[in-house]
Amino acid sequence: MKHEAAKIIIISRVIEMISEKYRLPLKESRKLLYQSDVINLIEDDETGLYGEDPSFSFQLFVSKKEGVPFEY
Repeated sequence: MKHEAAKIIIISRVIEMISEKYRLPLKESRKLLYQSDVINLIEDDETGLYGEDPSFSFQLFVSKKEGVPFEY
């Protein structure tokens, strides 16, 4: 349960970024994030994603969704 505030901020921002990129309602964007394995990486304290800029997690999401190499 560490870093919960940071995770909430990152998750919220990633959902907004998904919504903007794919022109989806926030509810649908949230569903996409929570169906991906990226959410597990964000929520796992061991990955350290809670300390990264939300755009890092967003780019990871996009690369996995679109099947392209991850570039940040």
